[in-house]
Amino acid sequence: MVVKFGRFNLKLLVVLLPLYLLLAASVWGQTNKPSYEQYLRNSIVPESTLDTFLSPNEYSMVQFDPELGYILGNYMPRDGIDQSSTISTVQTSGDRTAFMYTDKTCRINTYGNSFTQSSQVSDGETWQEYLAGHLGEPVRNFGVGGYGLYQAYRRMVREEKTEHDAEYVVLYIWGDDHIRSLLRCRHALIYKVWDHAGGRLFHNNFWANLEMDLKTETFIEKENLLPTPQSLYKMTDPDWMYENLKDDLALQMAAYTRGFISGIDVERVRKLGQILRFHPSRIADETPPKAYVEELLDRYSFEATKYILTKAKEFTSRNDKKLMVVLFDPYKAMKQLIATGKRYDQEIVDFLKENDFLYFDMNLVHVRDYKCFKLPLDAYMKRYFIGHYNPAGNHFFAYSIKDEIVEWLNPRPVTYRNNKQKMIHFKGYLPE
Repeated sequence: MVVKFGRFNLKLLVVLLPLYLLLAASVWGQTNKPSYEQYLRNSIVPESTLDTFLSPNEYSMVQFDPELGYILGNYMPRDGIDQSSTISTVQTSGDRTAFMYTDKTCRINTYGNSFTQSSQVSDGETWQEYLAGHLGEPVRNFGVGGYGLYQAYRRMVREEKTEHDAEYVVLYIWGDDHIRSLLRCRHALIYKVWDHAGGRLFHNNFWANLEMDLKTETFIEKENLLPTPQSLYKMTDPDWMYENLKDDLALQMAAYTRGFISGIDVERVRKLGQILRFHPSRIADETPPKAYVEELLDRYSFEATKYILTKAKEFTSRNDKKLMVVLFDPYKAMKQLIATGKRYDQEIVDFLKENDFLYFDMNLVHVRDYKCFKLPLDAYMKRYFIGHYNPAGNHFFAYSIKDEIVEWLNPRPVTYRNNKQKMIHFKGYLPE
């Protein structure tokens, strides 16, 4: 076939060709993404990575745990300020190493993810250590990077039944902790962007999690599918990974919204929308809008968070403990508040208020603090953050929450007791 181009047709071709190429690139971008099945099969872990992770002779960021997948380990990564290494070590009780007033009775235990752990600073630069130094009594740190709220809650329940339990419990909610609670294995979501450093930074393996049962329309608490070191090697098998993650709806939704996979199980998404009363009719075809799936995933994860918070409150009340919830999301909620005065997680704030939770919202502290500066937001963030808080950020957090902590404790810390003595005594703070 011979195609003749006149002057008009040539001009039309010049106009239409870029549009055609753009459309072709878009279609190619969609079809070039793997299916969910192939995505899961690609999530396998090299055997050598697991060998390093499980080796008792290796210093790694975390160590294996049969219930929660992992807890904190001993490691010194080069991830601190000014390209420095940070010393992160763990005590035999499973909490991060502390120095301040550790000979005193500990009244406060803290649970959460890496912002609770105070990643990217050394042991003496955590917000718990700054706070302990000011209060004159220890504050334990059971934070673990990568945990969702459910994993932090399960850690809390476990530790608060041991000899190092505390009367006052802090449960910290950061960023996408809501979604992490729902995942069976967060590794399967982050493996495309996370470098395991040969096993020394491997984490987010299978753990205990929370899921919605689409048949009973209720949340179910699920145990770790790989509870022994030897069983962890099943993560090297693509068939096993697919069979045990193919119906993890939260994982599939998260991978879809991040553009990792080409399609999604529309019927299961529609069913979840029905259960959560979230506009299921908006899914009209086999390729639902990512924005809808992202909104539905937020709704799903917020319902999970409400479930977990209710159980945490019941547990602490039943065991004569007091609970404080911390909210902080510097990369989404805080920035939204600064830009618009609104936040995507308002539903959780309302839930805490309506159900009489004691909570501390660090997002609002930063909004007020930002107004004190004439800086672009990026420049303001560099004062406190290097990904996680830098030492100055942890110091700022400690002194921002300290008034709430002082009012919470009974009796007050020794540095805040209102006695009639003109000078404080040093009983218990100096050698006899």
